Amino acid sequence: MEKLRRVLSGQDDEEQGLTAQVLDASSLSFNTRLKWFVICFVAGIFFSFLGTGLLWLPNGMKLFAVFYTLGNLAALASTCFLMGPVKQLKKMFETTRLLATIIMLLCLVFTLCAALWVSYISQSGYLLTVPTPPLS
Repeated sequence: MEKLRRVLSGQDDEEQGLTAQVLDASSLSFNTRLKWFVICFVAGIFFSFLGTGLLWLPNGMKLFAVFYTLGNLAALASTCFLMGPVKQLKKMFETTRLLATIIMLLCLVFTLCAALWVSYISQSGYLLTVPTPPLS
């Protein structure tokens, strides 16, 4: 009823406090959303550090790409629990944030492509090498 009254009176979401916006975002309780935010955020940090640590192992480039990308996606998904996925996507694709969003998503995709495809190409012998002149 409160939300209907705000809409009819013409109040914007910007006039609401942060707590009111968070509580209106989902049917989950605030404690549940906060718990899942923390779980996803900590998992994202863990996967990112795990990927960085695995970078030094054999085949570490593939493991780094997978775990680092998974960590970034988990950290990004964690904010969906606070404001809701639709509102998160709307804010990500606003005109002021559009360029940063596109660059971030492209970097995640290119990280996976570079680690998985380049290692496959180099193992199959299709990787072109530039001949170097002999040292005299």
